[in-house]
Amino acid sequence: MPAFVTFGRILFAVLFIYSGVAKLFGIQATSDAIASKVVATMPALVAPYVTQLEGITGMPMPQMLAIAVGAFEVIAGLMIALNFGARFFAILLIFFVGAATFYFHDFWNQPTPSDGKMVIEALKNLSIIGALFIIAGYGRSSQTPEPAYGDV
Repeated sequence: MPAFVTFGRILFAVLFIYSGVAKLFGIQATSDAIASKVVATMPALVAPYVTQLEGITGMPMPQMLAIAVGAFEVIAGLMIALNFGARFFAILLIFFVGAATFYFHDFWNQPTPSDGKMVIEALKNLSIIGALFIIAGYGRSSQTPEPAYGDV
């Protein structure tokens, strides 16, 4: 059974590794998507910090977020695949996928023809969050088998 769990964890992590690499190789498309969805809704409280970061790095905020998100997905995927800090990175990815679902798959704001596709994307992300909860719950330690029905 542990071999199946290891193989499943590696196959699951490929999703994040591929997605992160695609974001890093398509920085402009990723930063455009981030600019249209996330930066427009950024609170005014963080605006001074955003302009300070933009001045330090010489990059606009959407580009910085695109690089950070791509790198995070690659690192988190590798850590889950290698089972090194898998529980920690699974919990971080739960928050990341939840935020990505809220900002990018907002089916409640879509017109009727395209809301069906967004519902499927949101449900897919909900399934991914479920798998991340399993990884976070299973963690690195070996699990002792428990009886299915109490004392039986």
